Amino acid sequence: MTDHLNVSLVQTELIWGNVEDNLAHFSKLIADAKLKTDLLVLPEMFTSGFLMDKKEEIAPFEEISVNWMQEKASQLGAVVVGSIIVNDEGDFFNRLFVVNAKGLMGTYDKRHLFRMGEEQNHFKAGTERLIFEIGKWRICPLVCYDLRFPVWSRGNNDYDLLLYVANWPEARREVWNTLLKARAIENQAYTAGVNRIGADGMNLSYSGDSSLFDAKGKLLVKCEDHQSEIQTYSISLNDLNQFRDKFPVFLDADSFQIDK
Repeated sequence: MTDHLNVSLVQTELIWGNVEDNLAHFSKLIADAKLKTDLLVLPEMFTSGFLMDKKEEIAPFEEISVNWMQEKASQLGAVVVGSIIVNDEGDFFNRLFVVNAKGLMGTYDKRHLFRMGEEQNHFKAGTERLIFEIGKWRICPLVCYDLRFPVWSRGNNDYDLLLYVANWPEARREVWNTLLKARAIENQAYTAGVNRIGADGMNLSYSGDSSLFDAKGKLLVKCEDHQSEIQTYSISLNDLNQFRDKFPVFLDADSFQIDK
């Protein structure tokens, strides 16, 4: 793995509650893009959309969905990230999977459940953050509403790229754009957010705003509003480390502990 990491943001509409159609849709989108990438990032609940009432119908597709992720990882020679609905011994989770050609690299259960959508009444919250590696890159994936909580997102010089996968409605797009930039600056890390477009089964509209910021908060790449597309951008670990060495904010960070 070189100094550079090619990150692909997959922004598209989601088909409400239909796993097989969503997987077919993503397969075509990825094939048509003819990607050269190291990391492919999919939206939150990319096989179903952000739904609650059909979780029992969606969860049995976990194995099929993860196998599909592994197949795409193998085809691309990349790591694939995205969250789906799972049933783990009777508890439902909004679970993010990190998969490469060899299989599962790790999982992360969404910590902050979206109260205004009653997510906490349907899913169990996670308690552990995940940091996985691609070569020398350290990557921390989080999910949607987690973006609003800077303590949970806070880095201790332990990751280089912060990822958020989301179903974030258009009505709150300014919050999304502002907080992504803020998380990049305060953590001195590349920060990417991948969001969906279109309308969901609850008639909520999504504009996308999938984007990637550098550690200074500079916008590096952004998907077109309301457009289904994949944007790929190459980020540099050397550039990041040089900036951190020159301006080591993390050395003055406050220490804290998060209760589980």
